[in-house]
Amino acid sequence: MESLVEHLERFSEVLAVSRTSHVSSWDPATVRRALQWAHYLRHVYRRFGRHARIRTALEQRLQNQWKQEGDSGPAPAPGLVNFQALEHCDHLLSLRLLANRALGDAAFQYLLQQLFPGPGVPDAEEETLQGSLALLARRRAAVHLLHFNAYRENPVLQEDSLMKTQAELLLERLQEVGEGEAQGPGRFLSSLWERVPQNNFLKVIAAALLLPPSSPWLQGEELEPGSPKTPREGGQELLHWLLGKSDVMTAFCRSLPAELLTSVAGRYPELSRVYLGLLIDWGRHLNYDLQKGIWFGTEPRDVPWEELFSRFQTLCQAPPPLKDEVLTALKSCKAQDGDFEVPGLSIWTDLLLALGSSA
Repeated sequence: MESLVEHLERFSEVLAVSRTSHVSSWDPATVRRALQWAHYLRHVYRRFGRHARIRTALEQRLQNQWKQEGDSGPAPAPGLVNFQALEHCDHLLSLRLLANRALGDAAFQYLLQQLFPGPGVPDAEEETLQGSLALLARRRAAVHLLHFNAYRENPVLQEDSLMKTQAELLLERLQEVGEGEAQGPGRFLSSLWERVPQNNFLKVIAAALLLPPSSPWLQGEELEPGSPKTPREGGQELLHWLLGKSDVMTAFCRSLPAELLTSVAGRYPELSRVYLGLLIDWGRHLNYDLQKGIWFGTEPRDVPWEELFSRFQTLCQAPPPLKDEVLTALKSCKAQDGDFEVPGLSIWTDLLLALGSSA
């Protein structure tokens, strides 16, 4: 036990140094020893991580050691604060060294060779490290993509590779938040909504909701035994948050293209009902101009007739049961208005007539 605590204390110092200019004195041999140290600690995690009693005893001992060292000695480096963190020592060290410009050329080239050895079969440690780094890079890139990558208009969102990447990253991050953070997915999504470009975020949400259950990226990561969530449950968390935030849901239904919303609505009945309810509410705000023979809004936020018709038209082109539900709702609204057949008396009559003539 004492030996393990000493190893962890020294590796915490290595991690701290890896972010400083002192790495300029590191040569390939130093990098190799540091990585070997990290591999040893990961081995400790794998050996004891599934043994609850041993793991608990080890973690308590390490936590007590860190508390004792708080004022008089080295504390655990950021990113290495509990027993779970031992699993990621190698890629945490590698990422810090890769980001440190003070690392010498020889040491840097050696590190790259270890991470990306090129042709041939890498050994098990190298392969695991590469996989861990790739996974970590994808996860850390999620919020970065949401922040800085503007959406390139693509009429077929499901075929936009960048958008699909962002969507898959978002679902992976939601899974992590749901498993390991007390604030939960809802708080995380609300924080993103406040911080990232909202129009792009809405498109990412739609793309995430449209990902197929068999998405290869979502199947690529195996969950630990006993994990309460699966990657696809990230989509349910996302849908639950969206339906619970009326302002976001309104922006979602107003901002996104009609074809995209119809695709999402066709997959999620609860969302389609909210979307249809919003369309009906928007229609009720329009008035009829007798002289011009058009429906118009009196407020800047009112939805124009052309947009309302386009959205209903796209919904009516969807396969059943969505198409049938939309037509039933329109006929019900028409009946409530007096079931007129003359144009200009009820917007629902005019919508049904226009939809019928466009069919």
